[in-house]
Amino acid sequence: MHSDQPLWTPSQASIEAQPLTAFMALCSKRHRVHFADVDAFHAWSVADRASFWSDLWDFCGIVGDKGARALVDDGHMTQARFFPDASLNFAENLLRKTGSDDAIVFRGEDKVSSRLSWDALAALVSRLQQALVALGIGEGDRVAAMMPNLPETVALMLATASLGAIWSSCSPDFGEQGVLDRFGQISPKLFIACDGYWYNGKRQDVSEKVKAVSDRLGIPVLVIPYAGEADALVSKLGDGRTLPDFIAPFEAQALSFRRLPFSHPLYILFSSGTTGVPKCIVHSAGGTLVQHLKEHVLHCGLKDGDRLFYFTTCGWMMWNWLATGLAAGVTVCLYDGSPFYPDGSVLFDFAEAERFTVFGTSAKYIDAVRKSGLTPKETHDLSALRVMTSTGSPLSPEGFTFVYEGIKSDIQLASISGGTDIVACFVLGNPLKPVWRGEIQGPGLALAMDVWDDEGRPIRGEKGELVCTKAFPSMPIMFWNDPDGARYHAAYFDRFDNIWCHGDFAEWTAHGGIVIHGRSDATLNPGGVRIGTAEIYNQVEQMEEVAEALCIGQDWDDDVRVVLFVRLASGVALDDDLVKAIRTRIRTGASPRHVPAKIIAVADIPRTKSGKIVELAVRDVVHGRPVKNKEALANPEALDLYADLEDLKT
Repeated sequence: MHSDQPLWTPSQASIEAQPLTAFMALCSKRHRVHFADVDAFHAWSVADRASFWSDLWDFCGIVGDKGARALVDDGHMTQARFFPDASLNFAENLLRKTGSDDAIVFRGEDKVSSRLSWDALAALVSRLQQALVALGIGEGDRVAAMMPNLPETVALMLATASLGAIWSSCSPDFGEQGVLDRFGQISPKLFIACDGYWYNGKRQDVSEKVKAVSDRLGIPVLVIPYAGEADALVSKLGDGRTLPDFIAPFEAQALSFRRLPFSHPLYILFSSGTTGVPKCIVHSAGGTLVQHLKEHVLHCGLKDGDRLFYFTTCGWMMWNWLATGLAAGVTVCLYDGSPFYPDGSVLFDFAEAERFTVFGTSAKYIDAVRKSGLTPKETHDLSALRVMTSTGSPLSPEGFTFVYEGIKSDIQLASISGGTDIVACFVLGNPLKPVWRGEIQGPGLALAMDVWDDEGRPIRGEKGELVCTKAFPSMPIMFWNDPDGARYHAAYFDRFDNIWCHGDFAEWTAHGGIVIHGRSDATLNPGGVRIGTAEIYNQVEQMEEVAEALCIGQDWDDDVRVVLFVRLASGVALDDDLVKAIRTRIRTGASPRHVPAKIIAVADIPRTKSGKIVELAVRDVVHGRPVKNKEALANPEALDLYADLEDLKT
């Protein structure tokens, strides 16, 4: 897996131009510390988190009152307080830029495109802010949105945050129960929905779902026109208004921002909910802001006027991450719809036209582009592109190679990993370090991230639990409806005392990078040896015959046996030769222990709305256990394919 040469090494000119280089110099001067390299700087940032975050506040020009103290941390990780004396407003920090340059550029497949300047965005937020106040929405109230990734969605979030109210969103492809499982827990004062959306060139109707959800929630509905059906939808609702009607009474004026404590709630995000009703994870305004600015400015190297794109829906934390790009003065590029409509070039067309600086996507997307035979390197001008980021699932070594061979040879490929739980990354790119095939470049600055064995000892060169041993600003402030904090504690702190255990199965590399081998709750234990499912996918999904795969451990004969389900490419059958080829590929590419006892062809593989395969749900079906929350899945009917399989009875 590891080659002797990195795939990419930053040039000296690139290193000198990086905001991270300037920030290291600032910290070095302020604290009279010499940093031999960026690893030494990381060590300092963990050892002196208070100075790091205080300096970052100044370096990024955060608007607000910083207060005297940067960190109070003398008890349990959950009791640590960053900037306990500070006051700020999240939206004020995202809207500080003015002028006629683009703040947001949008494409909705080939149906809709638009752009908003900084001044136009501020004017829209002002009118929305006044309309929300007129509706009685204020500090601490919840606003819930089932929306596509539109400029209006960002503006509504900013208007909500400007008042100190709390924003929560999901995407319009969620089923009725999936929406209610989320928003029903948080008692919102307003429900925002679209009048339909586009996917694969087709208009998707949501009117029945919007009516059903609004009836159950019993609150006013704001309908955002997108698919030409807004008035028709409002006529079906008891208490509904279209966006134009909602803001019609209000003229744009100077924005006002309610400055609140650093730890004031900003977002409620939801766990994927495949093992029960989704957890409602509450994130703070200050923690989200400083963590995202660190990642955007220092780790991605974004500067004023750059262009940031992430392919995401409003049901995934990468949407929240993308929106914060405004705080760094960058143009945020939004896309809604299928990334393969009208064809596989659509996102690269967007990247070329808008000159993306950072192109963020999923490992699945990179693999799909590779398998489709596209080579954007030859067909598109991507000269402005400096960074490509990948997340959602581990990017295979072959995926790394393809980015350099097929997309762009001189690019920082940043595989990143973190999650909804921290609305940020634990491990991600570093513009001052080389990129090695199959490896995430390193840990986030000021994050005391490590890999531990089951006894709680740090390990190198072996696989173990990804942990964080010191508090960080974007830890959740709480779970909603968890008054004594028991659910929060159980989610992260049950495994090791006062240590954040993230649930990823990870490994340090010889270069100081990280490999994520999958979720630790989905790891396989044949013969008592822990195996990450990502290691199996990395082998199988390179085979042209296999479109995608899902792997579980089946309890069998007082042990666990590895079962591999494969969705085959069109026209391919799972015959003895292919079974043998798959086993050989896994044995030679991973190890004999990874070779599945059973290989079974299936017509579909169940996944969450954000595209993650659901190994645990399949494992439950195979073992005859109920799956608690099928509403969290994009294709829940696929689970039926795994029930009562004859092949798994022998």
